Amino acid sequence: MPGEWDDETENWLRWARTPGFDAYWYYRDAFFDSLLPTPRGRTLEIGCGEGRVARDLGEREHQVTALDSAGALVQHARDADTQGLYLVGEGARLPVRDRSFDLVVAYNALQVVDDMAQTVVESARVLRPGGHLCFCVAHPVTDMGQWIHAHETSSLALRVPYFESTRVEDTVEKDGLRMTFRGWTYTLEDYAVALEDAGFAIEAIREPKPVGDDRYQQWGDLPLFMNVRAVRR
Repeated sequence: MPGEWDDETENWLRWARTPGFDAYWYYRDAFFDSLLPTPRGRTLEIGCGEGRVARDLGEREHQVTALDSAGALVQHARDADTQGLYLVGEGARLPVRDRSFDLVVAYNALQVVDDMAQTVVESARVLRPGGHLCFCVAHPVTDMGQWIHAHETSSLALRVPYFESTRVEDTVEKDGLRMTFRGWTYTLEDYAVALEDAGFAIEAIREPKPVGDDRYQQWGDLPLFMNVRAVRR
């Protein structure tokens, strides 16, 4: 929601712009190279933050318009990409015309926006028929889990209730950086129903594995993220 991330602006800049620091660097290729359709027409990114996904999309020849409700982060995105088009706006009320895009990307944004289902509806509105919504979210199962470490073994226990959407506000400190992440938990069915109600058909669901860093080794056995490609019918 507007203003929610303003107090985390500087923290997120350091977090997101430190090369190799967070999971993005070890999961992004599975999303960009294995899930996204070939660039054509115009691409809209929802929840762009400081702009790293939009910049990566641009490097892959997408014609990108990106937006976020955090005005300060949008300004940093503009400063880092003077050729890009960055807007301040909310996912549930996209400030763009009907049927004006061929692809909508939401990378770890749907669990953060104020209204996930309405953001999916808005994505359908701005897509041309046959256009795609591609998104990455925290995996609905492991997002509600908690690691239990016992000697040399680790396991994941599922928190309950699974079927209730709950508010998340977790502060993480890592290697001298600190960040508070906010959002909601959603079930797999929540995402599927939102897509169905908005007129999407699911084309692909992927549970990517991390590549290139031992810090994410435990997520080689359980999915940390879920990638989805859906087409507007």
